[in-house]
Amino acid sequence: MTYLKVALSGVAAMFVAFTGPGLFHAFSAIGQQKATGLGVVWGGLLESLLSPQFWMLAILLFGLFFAASRLSSKTLRVILFWTPTVVFSMLGFGFVAFFAYLWIHLRRG
Repeated sequence: MTYLKVALSGVAAMFVAFTGPGLFHAFSAIGQQKATGLGVVWGGLLESLLSPQFWMLAILLFGLFFAASRLSSKTLRVILFWTPTVVFSMLGFGFVAFFAYLWIHLRRG
């Protein structure tokens, strides 16, 4: 069960750190670039994934989620760990699956 908690904490922390300031930074770079289209967005997303701000926020959120998973109160553990990690993990995987589906089907033309 500890491995599941560690994995959920890590995945949820990375998705929250990516969707928070990561997407904001990626889309704000569109106005600053001369290029247009998805090339700028992909470059901004890659830049946000490699930034120290993303990794510091992901590590901080991982620590918070993992600490919440070790609480002795079942009610607090459900509210502070299980609910946010499952919701953010499902939303993150849902977005990844949606964009993979679009990429596969729109690529055919």
